[in-house]
Amino acid sequence: MHVAVIGTGRVGRPTAYTLLHEPYIEELSVVDIKPGLARAFAEELKHAAVSLRRDIEIHAYENDEDLSGADIIIVCAGYPRKPGEKISRRDLVHRNSEIIKFIAEVVSPRNRGARYVIVTNPVDAMATLFKKISKETFVISTGTHLETLRFKAKLAEVLKVPFSAISGFVGGEHGENAVMLWSTVRVNGLSLNEFEKEHNIKVNRNQVEEYVKGISRKIIEAIGATEYGPASAFRDIIRGIAINTDVILSISIPLKFNEIPEEVHVSVPVKIGKIIDYSFYDVLTLEEKKGIIEAAKAIYNTYRKACELLGIN
Repeated sequence: MHVAVIGTGRVGRPTAYTLLHEPYIEELSVVDIKPGLARAFAEELKHAAVSLRRDIEIHAYENDEDLSGADIIIVCAGYPRKPGEKISRRDLVHRNSEIIKFIAEVVSPRNRGARYVIVTNPVDAMATLFKKISKETFVISTGTHLETLRFKAKLAEVLKVPFSAISGFVGGEHGENAVMLWSTVRVNGLSLNEFEKEHNIKVNRNQVEEYVKGISRKIIEAIGATEYGPASAFRDIIRGIAINTDVILSISIPLKFNEIPEEVHVSVPVKIGKIIDYSFYDVLTLEEKKGIIEAAKAIYNTYRKACELLGIN
């Protein structure tokens, strides 16, 4: 299995290092246009691989078009939000749409049939753009799986239970229009309502939602970037695809809604493997479905803005 990470910044590096621990990956490529960066990082990965006793081929490229033969490609390249910048992920569309267009045009021809996982923000709109330009079949974004991890972590803290006791998902947009899918929450097998009643407690749902949507900004302001949470989330997704686990994750896949002219990438819980063939959208509540549609509309507007910036119809 050959996995490539394009963009080795504050997200790409921890992602590649996390993937180095995955035994099914036999070949790992890192790509960055900054002179010397990918090569230096690849040397560090080699040193770590020796410590891990991992006999893995590691390649470094400075030109995106030099990458070839990858099975899974994770696109992390682009401008991130920075400490002190009062902008949303959507505002990054002006900086990152050109980068995504270029990667889609030059990487796809030499990696036909690869599965693409888009990380670059605004991630859902960028996945929609990448799929349109590359015309590749398997293009997803990491969507709201990271919000889902944050959601479960906060619920475990509030309910004073182990992390492993919580299941549940966040859908919609990776960002402002994330939708807490409360109907999917289970605590030791009980619905949240059942658990609250049994233990005579009440979760402040607004407080949990505020945490999920706001914690990334606090982390960025304190340490400069979110790194290990995203890297772990992306590892979950790559593992699901690579070894065909059929695990249920909330990731962003192309969906068509009557209210929107084109397919748009939006997050719903899905079974993820080498193919994505089952979505749990139909089992959500009416209110949750409405929230996902509203998120899809917002994503579509950002995607159309990218198309206009690039002169794409």
